[in-house]
This record gives sequence, C-alpha cells and structure tokens, in this order.
Amino acid sequence: MIDLHTHTFLSDGVLLPSELIRRAEARGYRAIALTDHVAVSNLDFVVPRLVRLAAQIAAHVRIRVLAGAEITHAPPAMIAALTHQARQLGATLVVAHGETPVEPVAPGTNRAAIEAGVDILAHPGLITSEDAGLAARRGVRLEITARRGHCLTNGHVARAAKTAGALLVLNTDAHEPEDLIDLAFARTVALGAGLGEEDFDEIQRQTADFLARLGFPLA
Repeated sequence: MIDLHTHTFLSDGVLLPSELIRRAEARGYRAIALTDHVAVSNLDFVVPRLVRLAAQIAAHVRIRVLAGAEITHAPPAMIAALTHQARQLGATLVVAHGETPVEPVAPGTNRAAIEAGVDILAHPGLITSEDAGLAARRGVRLEITARRGHCLTNGHVARAAKTAGALLVLNTDAHEPEDLIDLAFARTVALGAGLGEEDFDEIQRQTADFLARLGFPLA
C-alpha cells in the first residue's frame, strides 16, 4: 500500500506522527505521506516539523516516509502562494483539499489548486470535465479516497479522470488508526468507484513511478 494523504495530531488526526508511521509499517505499507492540514495560520509551524521527522526517521524504518501538506479551506486566490511556500519549507508533495460534497469548500478551489500545480487534488467532489482536463494537462493527480463522506463522489471522479486522461491516486485520508487499509481493501475501493482491475494496477504502478521521481524509489 502506498498512501499519500494522511493526518497526525499536528492537525486533526489523533496519532503522533511517529505512531502513524509505525502503524502503517505494521500494516505492510510501502510508503506514507504525512500531509497535515495547513493554511496561512499554521503552514510555517507544521511543514518544518514533518520535514525534520521524515529525515530523521528514515534510517530507522522500512517504510518510505514523505513530508507533505494539505492546503485546506484556503481562499482560492491564496492557494498558489501557499503551495509555493510549502515547497520552500521542504514539503516533498503538496495536496489540496478539493471540493468535497460534505464540506463547505469555496467554489473555485479545484481550479485554483490545479493551476497552482499541486501534486494531488484530494476528494475533488463533482469535478467538472474542464477541471479534469486541466488536471490531465498539468499532471495533477485526482484522488480516489477511502475516507467516509468524501468517497461519495469517487465514481464521478473516476469517470471524469478516465474521460480526460487525468492521473489517479488512491489514498485513505487517514485521521485515526482504523482508517489505515491494506492493498486488498484499496482494490475494493477502486472497484467500487467503477474502475477495473487493470485500472487499479495501473494506479499502483504510476504512484510508485511518481515516488521514484520524487527520490523515494520502492524496493
């Protein structure tokens, strides 16, 4: 399992970052990204701590650990600057909190995040065909999520991505220990979104290639 969207108690998760890493390792994860919620109020506090942890723990665990950030409920006009700042602070990847149907995300967030060049647009809800096409051209991955609530539009996201030729990634958006999943359940989430077995295998391959390009090749 490769999971590029998780949360610790540095935002609204319940686990110490090191415990989340250990639990993921025990579940057989190959890689995990710690992507706590950030905006103007806390980005400069959260990201450096995750960067330091990822660097220091790497020699002591078998799992690949990436330090990231999820830009969350930021006004769309601020997303580009926050993305740039997160990268300057050392975030290996940047996730944007997309227009999920279960939260009052500002309209235009999906488009602003794609234009900002985030790596992953999380739970993008009823993403438009135009935005899915832009994501395809910009190389922004659209997320299929195992997270309750957010997963309601997985089928729509999968169809929009396949029609537009956009890349997909499958993540948990884990906040608690029980949110971590194994590869078999991840496959179930993908099939439940209307994807096929070959689609799921391709998502795994593309995600592994993405990690390698980031400097985190999997053995």
